[in-house]
Amino acid sequence: MGEELVRVEGVGRDFTAGDRVVHAVREVSFTAARGELVAIRGRSGAGKTTLLNLVGGLDRPSHGRIQVAGHDVTAAGSAELLELRRSTIGFVFQSFGLIPILSAAENVGVPMRLAKRRRAEREERVTMLLELVGLGGQAAQRPYELSGGQQQRVAVARALANDPLLLIADEPTGQLDSETGRSIMDLLRALVHARGMTALVATHDPTLIDLADRVLTLRDGRLVDGAGLDETVLTGS
Repeated sequence: MGEELVRVEGVGRDFTAGDRVVHAVREVSFTAARGELVAIRGRSGAGKTTLLNLVGGLDRPSHGRIQVAGHDVTAAGSAELLELRRSTIGFVFQSFGLIPILSAAENVGVPMRLAKRRRAEREERVTMLLELVGLGGQAAQRPYELSGGQQQRVAVARALANDPLLLIADEPTGQLDSETGRSIMDLLRALVHARGMTALVATHDPTLIDLADRVLTLRDGRLVDGAGLDETVLTGS
């Protein structure tokens, strides 16, 4: 594996629900290296989505520290977080999140338009990314004309639009049948290894766990195995 890209140290996230406090994530610590696909498993409510949102800068921890590609996510302001999400982190969600009135190519190009990249550069990269995920012939089709697996492949291509170092995927196979889901995980694994990215993939599907380079298990918000941090971080010394 390559150099460390993600470092999570003693991170917790608490929410208030009426008169009680819910500890969604509790004292989680781990690292992830470049070229590594890390699966995060656990039952519904274990804290997987909350943890991914924290690492991706979509939410802020109640305590602890998160670093991504040398950036201190926990200390970053709103503008810095926005730039980090545009340039360094790509997101893939269970619900695909495609814009229904746009073609596959236009959906993939959205992040590059937001980043104000030149039209010729956008079009060239969109073509390359759709070929990369096996959809070169579906560029003009809209989401409703694509299967679930094809829609998720478009979502993966869109996540790669600005060449991120970190890919965060939250239950990316949750709406797919087992065979299609495995093909998406195969794709993510191949992309991570070929491009030297890091991927954090939340899944509860045990048939997909074996495709990961490493597995982290969350239970009631706590990391119960697979931390992969050095002893000083684990002990807090």
